[in-house]
Amino acid sequence: MEFHPLGMRADAGEWIVGRADTGHFVALPADGVEAIRLLRSGLTVAETAARIRADTGRRLAVAPFVDSLTALGFVRSVDGRAVDSAPPVRSSLPWIRTEHVRWLLSPVVPVVLLAVAAAAAVVLTVRPELRPSWHDLVWSDRGTFVLAGQAALTWALLYVHELSHLLTARAAGVPGTIRLGTRLQFLVMQTDVSGIWQCTRRVRCTVYLSGMVLDLATAGGCVLIQAATGPNRLLSLLALSKLLAVAVELMVFMRTDVYFLLQDLLSCRNLYRDAAAHCRHLAARALGRAHPDPLTGLRPRERRIVRGYAVLMVLGTLGSLVLGYLVFAEVTLVLLTRALHTLGGPADPLSLADAVATVVALVATQGLWVRAWWRRHGPKLRPALRSVLRGSRADR
Repeated sequence: MEFHPLGMRADAGEWIVGRADTGHFVALPADGVEAIRLLRSGLTVAETAARIRADTGRRLAVAPFVDSLTALGFVRSVDGRAVDSAPPVRSSLPWIRTEHVRWLLSPVVPVVLLAVAAAAAVVLTVRPELRPSWHDLVWSDRGTFVLAGQAALTWALLYVHELSHLLTARAAGVPGTIRLGTRLQFLVMQTDVSGIWQCTRRVRCTVYLSGMVLDLATAGGCVLIQAATGPNRLLSLLALSKLLAVAVELMVFMRTDVYFLLQDLLSCRNLYRDAAAHCRHLAARALGRAHPDPLTGLRPRERRIVRGYAVLMVLGTLGSLVLGYLVFAEVTLVLLTRALHTLGGPADPLSLADAVATVVALVATQGLWVRAWWRRHGPKLRPALRSVLRGSRADR
């Protein structure tokens, strides 16, 4: 039996095992890791089971275990026959190799970047006139220019933020993919670096925090340049945008950088998924439906953490959705209605261009959100939609 290259590391009495190139990882007991080692050495399923029983006195159902490993895509071939498995994820910027960016994992890098941010904090206490202001966001009398400029700046900064995650993961030999995604009503850019599960905690935390550290250093650099050359509205806008990006990462009720850091430090396997399953369990029980407790298999300490996080997740999600509704009702719909009204009546060319740009920007943003949301949730919803469509056709 031949396996794909597997990463393994001990973790809280278990072993994290998986493929860095697909991002699929599972937690296995020591017997499972020993079974993989024996199978790799050329032993058959029966010989592996017999060896583990002789060494430990425990029976291990090796055949079903191998079936599970095959379903996970860990097995490359059996008896010389190739096994269908998950293809490697498409890595962004594949031409950047580990040796190009290995220096990013040096402890000196975050120390220098955080020193820049700390120096800027000291400067702001001495020279408060350099503090970024909300007024810096409105740098033109033309709303279209402000929206377009802020959108371009935001997406450029987001890409640099995600690029820091990608490059620090690549420095550890882990592939990564930058793509659009959704968090509740937000359209976001995110980097899939699931392969870092095979790395040490220091490396994992470095990858999680790299974006925020770069954001703080960039904001600090803008402040220090202004301290040397004088106030500059563009630099102030850039610093404010970076600080706002850091603030968003503190919204741990979504899967932000700080969420992943907390999940790792608290030794939870999938905090968000377990909390969501716990909420569904409580909702089913409140409706009088029989529903098994999804937290039964977790350790007592992890169960307490998941229950506490579930409360935070529900409150944060509700608050975020209310805020999203208010922004949609009071801003998005107002801008769209105003633009459509301008397009439907007589107006000067500049106003018409402004209205067209507004409609295009709003529709494009919502379209990107729908596309990213469907790419994530579509595979789960397609079977249900097909079932509903078949049922409606049968009724006819």
